[in-house]
Amino acid sequence: MKKILIIEDDVSIANLQKDYLEINEMEVTIETDGQKGLQSALDHPYDLIIVDLMLPSMDGFEICKQIRLKKQLPIMIVSAKKEDFDKVRGLGLGANDYLVKPFSPNELVARVKAHIARYQSIQPPNATILEIQDIRIDQAAHKVFVLEQEVIFTNKEFSLLLFLAQHPNRVWNKEELFEKIWGFDALDTEVSTVVVHIKRIREKLKQANLPTSPIETIWGSGYRFNN
Repeated sequence: MKKILIIEDDVSIANLQKDYLEINEMEVTIETDGQKGLQSALDHPYDLIIVDLMLPSMDGFEICKQIRLKKQLPIMIVSAKKEDFDKVRGLGLGANDYLVKPFSPNELVARVKAHIARYQSIQPPNATILEIQDIRIDQAAHKVFVLEQEVIFTNKEFSLLLFLAQHPNRVWNKEELFEKIWGFDALDTEVSTVVVHIKRIREKLKQANLPTSPIETIWGSGYRFNN
C-alpha cells in the first residue's frame, strides 16, 4: 500500500484529498503545520508528499527545499496561488507537480498515481533499498536507517536483520536462522548466538527511537519479522 503525506492546514481540503486517495487504496497521513509536516516527511518513508504553500510555521516552498536536500520522492504542490511566479518557484525548488485549487479530486488521484509510477520506473531494476515501517536497509551500502538516522550494525547483525526483513510474517526457529546466517560449518559458534544477536538488534532499534520492535518472539517456535 502506497503511503502519502498531506501537509495542508485547511482540514476540509485535506480530508477531501485523504478520502479520494484512501478509496484508491492508499494510506494517508495529514499534518496541518508546516514544521511538523516537514519533520514527518523526513522521519517516515512516504511514497509521495502533497504540500500546500501557505502553512503555519513554515511555508511549502521551504518544505520542498528541505525535503529535496535529503529525499528524492515525488512532491506535489496543491495551492490556491495560481501565478506563474509561484509555479516556477515551486518547481524550481524540487516539486514535481503544481495543482491549483480548486481542483478535481479525480485529477489529483490520477496525478499521484502517475508520479509514483514514474518514480518507481526510474529506480534501478534490482533495487537494493528495502523499506519496512520506519526501517530502511541499503543492501549495496550495507547501511541501516531508522527514522532516517543511520544505525550501526555488525556484519552478522546486518545480515540477520536483512534476512528477517526480506521474509516478513514468517516464523523462523533458531536453527534455521543459524543455518541461513552462519552456516552449519561455522566454527566455535553455537546456535544460541542467534538469541544474542536478536537481542542486540532490538536494543539498537530501541535506542534509535523505534516505537516497537518488528522482531517478535514466538515462544516455543522462534522469531517473526512483522511487516
